[in-house]
Amino acid sequence: MARFKLVFFVPVKESSRVLNQLFAKHGQSVGRIGNYENCAFVTPGTGQFRPGPEANPVIGKRGELEFVEEHRVEMVVDDKGGNEEIRNVIQELKAVHPYEEVAYDVYRLEEF
Repeated sequence: MARFKLVFFVPVKESSRVLNQLFAKHGQSVGRIGNYENCAFVTPGTGQFRPGPEANPVIGKRGELEFVEEHRVEMVVDDKGGNEEIRNVIQELKAVHPYEEVAYDVYRLEEF
């Protein structure tokens, strides 16, 4: 079984909704550590971006620098093979996330 860490950034007001959706739909593979479920590490911070001329921003205006209070969310994703589950989780993240473009990272974890 492959194990990944998914890291993404989400506005503070939306983080619980996004997390709850991921746990509800992928609870057997997302945020499980041993006998614990719905595990995530959530860190506050400030994101910045400037929407380009073709952007359709949820927050801010095209061409103007925007600063948003966000959460950096880290969670594990177990994938039983073929990287299909991590792809499904990312697809779900993109579907429920409020931003037009979702900033996320995926790291493959090694067992020691």
